[in-house]
Amino acid sequence: MGKDELAAFSLQRMTTPFEISDRFTEQYADLVPITATYLGITGRDHLIGDLSPELHGRLDDLYRAARADLSAHLDDPDPVQAFAAIVMSRWLDERIERFEAGEWRRNLNHIASPFQYLIDTFDVMPKGTAHEWANIVSRLEGFDSMLDGYRQCLAAGVGAMDTVAARQVEALLDQLDAAASKESRFLAFPESAEAAGVDRDPVAAAVDRAREACSLLAEWLRSDYLPHARSEDAVGRDEYLMGADKYLGMTVDPDETYEWGWSEVRRIMVDLERTAAEIDPEMSLTEVIELLETDPGRAAATREEFVDFISGIQEQAISQLSGAHFDVPEPLRTVTVSIAPPGGSLGAWYIGPTEDFSRPGSIWYAPGERELLPYWQEVSTAYHEGFPGHHLQVGTAVLERDKLSRFHRMAIWYSGAGEGWALYAERLMDELGFFEKPEYRLGLLASQLFRALRVVIDIGCHLKRPIPADAPLHPGDVWDYDRAVDYMTQIGSQPHDVAESEVTRYLGWWGQAISYKVGEREILDIRDQARRAGDLDLKHFHRTLLEAGAIRLDHLREVMS
Repeated sequence: MGKDELAAFSLQRMTTPFEISDRFTEQYADLVPITATYLGITGRDHLIGDLSPELHGRLDDLYRAARADLSAHLDDPDPVQAFAAIVMSRWLDERIERFEAGEWRRNLNHIASPFQYLIDTFDVMPKGTAHEWANIVSRLEGFDSMLDGYRQCLAAGVGAMDTVAARQVEALLDQLDAAASKESRFLAFPESAEAAGVDRDPVAAAVDRAREACSLLAEWLRSDYLPHARSEDAVGRDEYLMGADKYLGMTVDPDETYEWGWSEVRRIMVDLERTAAEIDPEMSLTEVIELLETDPGRAAATREEFVDFISGIQEQAISQLSGAHFDVPEPLRTVTVSIAPPGGSLGAWYIGPTEDFSRPGSIWYAPGERELLPYWQEVSTAYHEGFPGHHLQVGTAVLERDKLSRFHRMAIWYSGAGEGWALYAERLMDELGFFEKPEYRLGLLASQLFRALRVVIDIGCHLKRPIPADAPLHPGDVWDYDRAVDYMTQIGSQPHDVAESEVTRYLGWWGQAISYKVGEREILDIRDQARRAGDLDLKHFHRTLLEAGAIRLDHLREVMS
């Protein structure tokens, strides 16, 4: 063996999955700096990134190269390194398959496509210094370039007759119109910059440029894309199963899951009635919910009051559960609560911390135009989005530098394990006695019913399943958008605008909506198996599960066995 061959051989032996992951993380972040900011990978907040078809080709090359590098390490004698290789390889395999299937040219939906990631990233970018505002101005000035690259991808979909449903296009148009309007969320930036001691004029000019870019993309979507959009919302069985695997990380039987979803709906509705009677036995469930929605004594009168309420819930949970049920390192003892700017989809979500925790984990709420903000459902939501839900799981992964590769810690997150844990966390808090008021437990049950309805609506709409004959609404009818909205408002107790937003989300993000209840079901089943085996230490069980990160559910079951 010559010197060059020996050097190459030595270098190959020195390369571990963790080293491959480190290198890949930097290369990936360089290609997608917007995503890097959102994920908390620092150092690229000034970069705008490319959203054109060429980007996806470069990403595919990167994925294939990393996959080849990892292939020799899948049975690494070091279990930590082998785990890193397996987790990352499975993620890369999926991305390669999606590129080959042309997913990049139809990446448009109501809640989780490039435009939403672009605009939401500004929410988490720091805005305290001149340098930080220069980063924001740079991205605002590059908005037209980024949206034009995105337009090229969608145009490729039109050319290939591979487009999304019209309902999703119309939802994105509403968001683009809002971003371009005189009520644009961007218009708060000049005043915020001035308050930070920064000249507002360059910020205002960049805002105008970004608003114009949104207007131009909306114009193109209306004239060139919408006429070619699919009229049918349902994607069918094959496409649905691929979507379900994408989010769950496991093979699911949609027929069995649909029937199980209905059994959960029926079970939870009985429990809801029983709990409502504890609040007021003279009222029906509908009347109790109306009381909880309208009683000023059970609601926040201002957004500031609401933020204080949620922050208090988080502080109490962290204080009381630390040590006894979870090991909570100091960086995870802080979780911020914020109200999202108007113009996006409604609901609540969590954004993880940066690697160095200079940006802590945060819960975001988008309440829409509602002025009175009732508390009854928000206690369970706080546990779901914050501690001990997403905040504990995501934060634990970020801290596990010795057990998880860098890319795993920062970017790999399957909704089945992630949302499944968060929904399990709500149930766990009930088991631990944290829903001290019956109205808060009613909120927990409403959350459970909401997620069970997601199962039957998501599968039912995309597979065109009939509604059971004993169902409370539309018995015997086949699912569609209007019937789904009726279920979310009348059975799921959601405001009409939230119900419409939710159902539009399911129709454009198929397979994701079932990940909450199906993920919770899998975690509960794994826990029950450990209990039956007689070796369940709940604190150890939780630690093992959290330290694995939000991996594929089929892989999680292997890890926990």
